[in-house]
Amino acid sequence: MNWSSLSLFAAKPNLICKGKIAKITGVFETFEQLSSGRILVTSQSDIEEEHAQELLDRRVKAIVHCGQAMSGVFPTEGPLLLLQKNIPIIEVDAVHAETFLPEAEMIIYQNMIQVGGQSISCKSFTREDWLLAQQAANEKASERWELFIEHTLAFAMREKQAVRDSLPNLPLRTQFKGKPILVVSDGKGYKKDLQAASGFITAFKPLLLGVGAGADALLSSGYLPDVVVSDAEQISKQVWKCGAEIIVHTYPNPQGILNNSSPTDYVESHHVLPCMGNSEDAALMLAYEKGGEWLITVGVQSYMSDFVAKGIANMGSALLVRMKIGARLVDIKSLQALTHQPMKWRKEALSTIALSCVFIGLSLFQLHWILKRASHVVWKLVGVE
Repeated sequence: MNWSSLSLFAAKPNLICKGKIAKITGVFETFEQLSSGRILVTSQSDIEEEHAQELLDRRVKAIVHCGQAMSGVFPTEGPLLLLQKNIPIIEVDAVHAETFLPEAEMIIYQNMIQVGGQSISCKSFTREDWLLAQQAANEKASERWELFIEHTLAFAMREKQAVRDSLPNLPLRTQFKGKPILVVSDGKGYKKDLQAASGFITAFKPLLLGVGAGADALLSSGYLPDVVVSDAEQISKQVWKCGAEIIVHTYPNPQGILNNSSPTDYVESHHVLPCMGNSEDAALMLAYEKGGEWLITVGVQSYMSDFVAKGIANMGSALLVRMKIGARLVDIKSLQALTHQPMKWRKEALSTIALSCVFIGLSLFQLHWILKRASHVVWKLVGVE
């Protein structure tokens, strides 16, 4: 008897899933090119909730991280959302990143991956692993706050003059003055908030200003952005061709030279806006200085916790910009809370009135029955019946 063949059968690992590879090497931004039903291979850690939901929408079979699924530095519930939907998360050593080729067939077992005729050791990332990483990130929060505050104050002191000065006067065809401006970026929950803002867009017809992937979100939601402010590398082909007025945000260095180029592959003319801070800051400053009446933000980093959680070091510019804009800046979540609350009370009031009418009707019916019975008793007593 061939005992070696029996041992092979006994040692066969449990199959988790198999499918074709889709590979993303850069930061999670968009999954428009991700085909449904693929196994996603990435070197990025700390998947955010928004990106996790997109992966669920694309029906990925599994996520393979070349490295750690969570760094333990930044808290996020994205991996937990995937695990709750029974999407396997697998970790492999980062040295194997080049082994995984797009569209290659991958088979994932409990402790091993087979791809391209090779067997690679792997480890499943579990809910317990997520909890430990999340706790580690939360424990480091105080350290991040301290470092973050130091960076913010240093940046604010260095760039305070830049905020006091006006932006270059761009010859835009779009008129901002006196209009509500909806500024859409790609921060946490931006797609959900944009859907919830549909009533506001219909009622007030705001000027639509897209920042980075926020412009793509507007297009995918059926809206045509009027203006796009973004770093050149974050502008997609669809946005270049959509007809919006394109403004490329650049970063001036101390010599006054722009340190990134402006591509002209998709449009013949666009504007260049040198401005400190990130593209969100540039967009808000532009809308403010062009006379926008209200600046309503969707997916724009608005709270210090947003910047600290994601390790964004340029909060100094955001702080100065928000101080300058002041009360004209409103986040869509706050606006929705104010507009939905009266509606909630209205519904409760209507429900109370309806129930009161029902009880009053029942009371009148019972009173009529009681009076009728009482009258019969009186008539019998007096001998009428």
